[in-house]
Amino acid sequence: MNTNMKIGFIGLGNMGMPMVRNLVKAGFDVKVYNRNKGKATNFAGDLGIQAVSVPADLLPDADVIISMLSDDNAVRNVYTGDNGIFAASRDKHLVVIDMSTVAPETSRQLAWQASAAGIEYVDAPVSGSVKPATEAQLVIMAGGKPEVFEKIKPILLTLGKSATLLGDHGSGNVAKLAINLFLGITIQGLSESVVFAAQHGIDAAALLPLINESAVGSGITKIKTTNIINRDFSPAFALKHLRKDIRLAEDMGLQTPAGLTLAQTLQAALESGFAEEDMVAIYKQVEQGHNK
Repeated sequence: MNTNMKIGFIGLGNMGMPMVRNLVKAGFDVKVYNRNKGKATNFAGDLGIQAVSVPADLLPDADVIISMLSDDNAVRNVYTGDNGIFAASRDKHLVVIDMSTVAPETSRQLAWQASAAGIEYVDAPVSGSVKPATEAQLVIMAGGKPEVFEKIKPILLTLGKSATLLGDHGSGNVAKLAINLFLGITIQGLSESVVFAAQHGIDAAALLPLINESAVGSGITKIKTTNIINRDFSPAFALKHLRKDIRLAEDMGLQTPAGLTLAQTLQAALESGFAEEDMVAIYKQVEQGHNK
């Protein structure tokens, strides 16, 4: 693998940190930026890499900028805000890879602004949470120019088990929102099944192994079984982020019955105070509703 490309990485949250570790482990030269400067400095020091004070400081020597941030506003800010990437001077060709989950229209707007600045842009959101990020097993879906995607594909395959170009800018975001819609509907269905069984004398510890061995068992039902049985809602993927993603889908015209029900449940869960807990706290919201 060609590891000569220098990378600037923006965002050191639960996903960003293991992704940077994998890039460094693969031999890439990486600099990092995070809004919390102390966190960035400590993390970079542990890895023996450099942290910078503002996004623009990742340039001019970077070949590639990767961002992994929480929402559309955070992404826009690091690229188009004060000391952002698009305004910074540089002396080489630059490719931007945004791996955040944002609205397709946000990616299309940023791709247009990047092009005006002579920068190539790829949206490449991921499916998978902290464990797949740590194990470089993310599923990566991308939108952008084919020739640019091929150039940065080795970087993506350092972070994930697959990387697929789906079309023009924003296509990766559409696929990611579709996957997270299915994810949320699955967790809601699982939660409703467990609550229904409990109301009729079968507890979660007895039911969930049966679900996982049946035709409706899946990777996510197996992953979240222990969380439900142990009532462990520590966040791998915070409920507030899933609510944000489903809100983006609603903004794009989501009108399906299951999708709208999921949106209502997530909103109620936020109002119940479950925002910072794992998305499987949907189970608590369903349980709470049934116990009223």
